[in-house]
Amino acid sequence: MLNPKAFGLSFAVLWGLTVFLMALISGGVGYGLGFVNALGTLYLGYGEGIMGSIYGLIYGLIDGFIFGFLVAFLYNMFEKKM
Repeated sequence: MLNPKAFGLSFAVLWGLTVFLMALISGGVGYGLGFVNALGTLYLGYGEGIMGSIYGLIYGLIDGFIFGFLVAFLYNMFEKKM
């Protein structure tokens, strides 16, 4: 059994930091600009640079927690059925 809250928090931290760092890196050297632009269509205010990376961190933490929680919840539900 997976703990949905713990799994959600773990995924939130990983996804939030990934989104945050990609915005900073793309603002500095241009690497990953396509990734940042694509996510910018989903996360309002997200883009290259410091403010965009902070918006991305917030959205990434929320989005990552919801996704991780749902994955663990569904895993536990299917594990009980089988």
